[in-house]
Amino acid sequence: MTQAFKTFGVIGGGAWGTAIAQMLCRDEQDVILWCLEQEVADAINTAHENTLFLPGVALKPALRATTSLADLYDLDALFAVAPAQHTRKTLAALKGHIAQGTPVVLCSKGIELSTGKFMTEVLADELPEASPAVMSGPSFAIDVAKGLPTAVTLAVKDESIGSELIQAISTPTFRPYLAGDLLGAEIGGAVKNVLAIACGIALGKGLGRSAHAALIARGSAEMTRLALALGAERETMSGLSGLGDLVLTCSSETSRNMSCGLALGRGESLDSILGARNAVTEGVATAPVLRQLASEHDVDMPICASVAAIITGEISVDDAIMTLLMRPNKAEGVQA
Repeated sequence: MTQAFKTFGVIGGGAWGTAIAQMLCRDEQDVILWCLEQEVADAINTAHENTLFLPGVALKPALRATTSLADLYDLDALFAVAPAQHTRKTLAALKGHIAQGTPVVLCSKGIELSTGKFMTEVLADELPEASPAVMSGPSFAIDVAKGLPTAVTLAVKDESIGSELIQAISTPTFRPYLAGDLLGAEIGGAVKNVLAIACGIALGKGLGRSAHAALIARGSAEMTRLALALGAERETMSGLSGLGDLVLTCSSETSRNMSCGLALGRGESLDSILGARNAVTEGVATAPVLRQLASEHDVDMPICASVAAIITGEISVDDAIMTLLMRPNKAEGVQA
């Protein structure tokens, strides 16, 4: 029988981490949000607003922020929301300070650039005593923070812990659906960011909504090919953490990845785009390692590979578009 979860730690004081902490914070639950920046923690604790990453959203006064990971020791459950390339460092700081079986819910969407590992593999390296879970789905931080209706996948290794977590985190407007395919949920979350850059490029170049829709559909096929090659489930790719997140991220400028693509399509340089941002655009780091992963498993992912080539400066946006348009015609399907 699992315990009732009453104390939660959220690692990462960006927009998404703040939104999750806001969602978790209620009368019967205590939440501590770890922030890298002292000014962010101070603003949350005094003004009850994350003025840097989630401005304009009134946060619950009971939400407490800290810059010390030690304040997250020995809590009932943790949500890891630091950017994918920083997840290992934050998890490593918790070594020896969480109880056996403590749920660690991975909310970052990406692949570690230095190792090619997904976040569940990073968690296994750093905190093998944790009970892993992945939360992913179509969910903009601003919507969750404001309490707007949102549904996500909560993929867990231990179903009993998953059921208990769902009871603890669900609200009338935040609906997690229990699943067991952690890898599939991670693949959907990582790949959709790269595809969102492609969709943004297409719209930024003025290629029209028909091309945009085609990229989403063919991108979904690429995502599914990779998932099947790595042993994930096809059904996951058509669910909230697959198709659901793909459609949202590829269809709104609220997505940092799509807005990055829009700017690239309009002729801005990647350096200038990223230099003007205070938040991480996960797809930029994910694209090159995703291309390598697909190559290692002999999975054809031409859209994602083109984004990687643009990101690394190997090809121009115009040449990438022409290369995709000149590909041979094939029968439609996941294997095509």
